[in-house]
Amino acid sequence: MIATRRPHYVATANVDFLVQALRDVELRRILIEADLVLCDGTPLVWAARWLGNPLPERAAGSDVVPLLIRAAAEKGHRIFLLGAGPCVAAEAAGRLQAQYPTLKIVGHYTPPFCGLLELDHEEIFRRVHDARPDVLLVSFGCPKQEKWISMHYRTLGVPVVMGVGATIDFLAGRVKRAPRWMQRSGTEWIYRLLQEPRRLFRRYADDLYRFLPALATQWRQLRTRPGGFASPAHHAAFISASWLRVGTSGALHVQSLKRNARFWRGVMQERRHCLLDLSQVHVIDSTGVAMLARWRQQLSAQGWHLVLLAPSAEIRRALHNLRLSDHFLISKDWAAAQRLIGMKRPGPAPVTLTGGPRPLAWRGEVTAANTEQVWQLTVQFLGVLGAKRTTLGIDLSGLRFIDSAGASLMLRVAEFARSLEMKVSFAGVQPNVRNVLQLSQLDRLLNEESQ
Repeated sequence: MIATRRPHYVATANVDFLVQALRDVELRRILIEADLVLCDGTPLVWAARWLGNPLPERAAGSDVVPLLIRAAAEKGHRIFLLGAGPCVAAEAAGRLQAQYPTLKIVGHYTPPFCGLLELDHEEIFRRVHDARPDVLLVSFGCPKQEKWISMHYRTLGVPVVMGVGATIDFLAGRVKRAPRWMQRSGTEWIYRLLQEPRRLFRRYADDLYRFLPALATQWRQLRTRPGGFASPAHHAAFISASWLRVGTSGALHVQSLKRNARFWRGVMQERRHCLLDLSQVHVIDSTGVAMLARWRQQLSAQGWHLVLLAPSAEIRRALHNLRLSDHFLISKDWAAAQRLIGMKRPGPAPVTLTGGPRPLAWRGEVTAANTEQVWQLTVQFLGVLGAKRTTLGIDLSGLRFIDSAGASLMLRVAEFARSLEMKVSFAGVQPNVRNVLQLSQLDRLLNEESQ
């Protein structure tokens, strides 16, 4: 990742991360679209084993980061420490510099404690950007650190940005790691609980309450079972210069994917839109779903799309149970797939004037990638309409998703409108948008809808 000089982000997923992702649409998308996800918890190793495709081992961020720092000292990579408690990042930097005299720690900064949207993003951005690190370690806690990374990693241009939780506290010597035998046995959480019972007891209890039923459901419906469809049929054909159609039947599970690895590697290397016919696939496990997610991510990074063609009831049920139905493009035939891709191509602006009681509309997605464009267009239209109206409704019925950057933009628009003595209400808020606003504690923007 460092060698490419392109921005990437790494997520360290533990049980708490996954439990939060069950109810947090934005965090779930961040996890699915990460460039690398580390299994930061022995219970997840156990879960993968129960589901039929074992992960090789736990790769906790608190174990990986020291190895990464040692490699950085050897190779001359530049490190920046962001977050943790007051003075903690400075202490960690001092200890690391003493341990590795050749290590290039190009900066450390602990912003004042506050919510994600209250952070001084410009100041943090300036410090990191000026330091030009190769690796940025962010310790704001989950999900704050993941959402901050998602908002900024593209424009920062840092090759590796990684959310590391309490790892900087470990590096500073402020918090002690559990003994090795507890780390290996999956009981490190007990050691952490004894260290911080007030803070962690409720979290661990809630995680247990939510994680076990979700895991049981997935085990019952998606675990890999022996036997099944021994010889699924596969075919691939070019429909046009920019489209590949792939068909398969029977099962899309770990055994099938391993037996037919050469076929799947070949089609996943194609750089064109892919229409994957899943109408005859009636068995899928979590490994099959993960393959679809990775394929979609690889194509999307190159500007192409994966479209699932007429997925069977079993496929739809699996995507629904894993809360991934909105993550994939689904069509009933090739013509519908072409229309879907046409809608995804750059075209109409994400902000439009519509006339009527809500003359302004946001549509598609408003994320860190396009918030500045949405802001400029919205301000432009507000300037046009401001002299004529004291109340302005913005129609969000065509807005499928926003991230924290989009939520912050909504707040910014409302405050700007107030400066013009204008009141803004957001109407037609869709469930995914509502979820992000509620978790960002911006419910007041939703309340304005009915005023």
